[in-house]
Amino acid sequence: MDSNVQQVRLILKYTYGLVPIIAGLDKFTNLLTDWSHYVSPGLSDIVPLEAGAFMMVVGVIEIIAGVLVLVRPKIGALVVMAWLIAIALVLVLSGTFIDVAVRDLVMAVGAFSLAKLLESKPL
Repeated sequence: MDSNVQQVRLILKYTYGLVPIIAGLDKFTNLLTDWSHYVSPGLSDIVPLEAGAFMMVVGVIEIIAGVLVLVRPKIGALVVMAWLIAIALVLVLSGTFIDVAVRDLVMAVGAFSLAKLLESKPL
């Protein structure tokens, strides 16, 4: 396999593996941002948890998704892609953080690209 393709695959694998883990861990510390601000009022009304507790659940899901990318990259890439699309849809439907929704959709394309690159030969 072309060494440039292999390098891109590794970069994407570690990006989509480590970033969700870091973001997930930060849901417990709020060092990067106060994640509870990203919970829309409509979602807050239907989720039986406070915003901070809900974001901790989100953090656990993100950590699992990131680890999955590192150990089973093709499956993990598709899980991360679906997760990013779900986040973007929630943000668009709530009418908040549209810029973040667009960014998450672009990141979902990258995760999908990783999955497609892995079809030829797994990491």
